Amino acid sequence: MCTETFLHLPEEKRNRFLEASWEEFTSVSYSEASINQIVRRAGVPRGSFYQYFTDKQDLFLYLLDLIRTHLITEFQQMVAQGKGDIFQTLLLCYDRFVRQGPAADALFDRLIRILQLNSGLHLQMSLMDQPDQCMLLAIWPQLDLSSFRRQDRDYIHHVFLLALMALAVSVKDTLASPDDAARHREELVLRLEIIRHGSLLPSAQSHSTKEVTYA
Repeated sequence: MCTETFLHLPEEKRNRFLEASWEEFTSVSYSEASINQIVRRAGVPRGSFYQYFTDKQDLFLYLLDLIRTHLITEFQQMVAQGKGDIFQTLLLCYDRFVRQGPAADALFDRLIRILQLNSGLHLQMSLMDQPDQCMLLAIWPQLDLSSFRRQDRDYIHHVFLLALMALAVSVKDTLASPDDAARHREELVLRLEIIRHGSLLPSAQSHSTKEVTYA
């Protein structure tokens, strides 16, 4: 992680260094990323880099931690908008993360580019430890679990993991073929319906996933 020296840099200088780092890690693979290129773009001496971070890996993990924190915050906001419904929340997340143009989520876009450039990158190990459990722990107090067959954390974790995997597949497919976004969204709705019907009490299974869009 970063040093106190980096945290106490003037905001403009710190942001300039981070932008240079993002540009490098979203342009080439991790193995090809160069400290020399980062400091050149940032306009700082190479020696200053080691006053901020131990090495390239230290900087890379710091950037991934920024993404992790951002994603958790976004999930918390989506849960509030979805009124505690896991399935509505993930549909809202889909609408948020596949946005293009000026409305696109900048950090999520950077994450996607990093993953595309590093096919061997193990997201679970490098972005966060057990990302599904980290997300669930962060949003747990906001969830409405009254309709589930079971409400213990282990059971809800498995439901959330399945739904999260469905979201990840649909987002990946949409980013690969944006022209088919409507079809990919319909597929996500169907997958979430299947998971919903398998996890809710019989009395709640008649309520279909409502169509929602991110405002």
